[in-house]
Amino acid sequence: MTLFGLMWANLFRKRTRTTLTLLSVMVAFLLFCLLQAIATAFDGGVEVEGTDRLVVGAKYSQIDNLPSSQKQQILSVAGVNGITHTNWFGGNYQDPKNFFAKYPVDPLSFFDIYSELTLQPENALQRFARERTTAVADIALMERFGWQVGDVIPIEGTIYAKQNGDRLWEFELVGSFSKAGKPSDFPLFLFHNDYFNEAVQAFGKDQVGQWTVRISNPDRADEIAQQIDALFENSADPTRTTTEDEANRQFARQLGDMGFITTMIMSAVFFTILLLTGNTMSQALRERIPELAVLKTLGFTDTTVLVLVLGEALLLCLLGGLLGAGAAAVLGPGMSTALESVFGGFAVTPAIMGSAVGLSLLVGLLIGLLPALQAQRLTIVDALRRV
Repeated sequence: MTLFGLMWANLFRKRTRTTLTLLSVMVAFLLFCLLQAIATAFDGGVEVEGTDRLVVGAKYSQIDNLPSSQKQQILSVAGVNGITHTNWFGGNYQDPKNFFAKYPVDPLSFFDIYSELTLQPENALQRFARERTTAVADIALMERFGWQVGDVIPIEGTIYAKQNGDRLWEFELVGSFSKAGKPSDFPLFLFHNDYFNEAVQAFGKDQVGQWTVRISNPDRADEIAQQIDALFENSADPTRTTTEDEANRQFARQLGDMGFITTMIMSAVFFTILLLTGNTMSQALRERIPELAVLKTLGFTDTTVLVLVLGEALLLCLLGGLLGAGAAAVLGPGMSTALESVFGGFAVTPAIMGSAVGLSLLVGLLIGLLPALQAQRLTIVDALRRV
């Protein structure tokens, strides 16, 4: 029998105990992978396409709007060569559970600033810009709800109503957009701002939620941001300008510091797993002291016994890590679909799975090292006396 075969046989000598321990380790690494994917999605940085974009929002609160009259003043800042806006619309589609972001936008400037987004069919942008009651949607939303070009999408407004008090807004879907053929980072439903501005009640007119500004030199981002904020410093609507990367992080932080939350959860989980698995390995060592004495009597060296005991701990944790990572990979696509309306970019990546496997080996080393050293130092006479 090989050394690995002996490790395997010893590991499963108590099948029930080993199976329960293995399941505990698997669940720990399943949680690790899923929580890491969530933290990565919340904390994900901006892509290369967005390095030349700044986001201008209200200084004191993200729910405050800004006057549309700021547009020309921002464009007058040296280094600014493009601008568009978004405005959080709220609203429900069929059911409040069907959450996704809905923005009234200027079609031409929006897709000029976000040039990485591609509209289909080819005439979609022209129709979107020309026909005011039209809309376009991310391909993820098209697939999720089974929408087709030509469908009329009803949205029940929760924030904005029409001038006649009616809260039902209807938009003809004229196209879909994607990012390199894949869903964008944050699934959006976009409709024509001119129609919104004409139809909405007075309190919602001539306002935007935030400006997105394109700059000619990303190296001057901080300088340009300060110049933009200086324009409105003493006005009734002061602004706070940040990079698009920082703006995305601030949006994510509204739900909490996901990095800290996941770290606390995983610390508690792995502390428990260390105690559980460490106790299992210690108990297994105590039960096998006579067997270890026999092995040494048969010629197994102290180093071989150390490797044997340590290898069992590593094997147990590695199996748990692989099973946990595999389960996360299976559950990941389903969770991505469920969470895409909250944030984009959720994926159990090979890097996360690799981290889980590496961490499993580290945990195995931590819980197996002490029992292995005890087994190495064990003398034959002392071991036989404990029988």
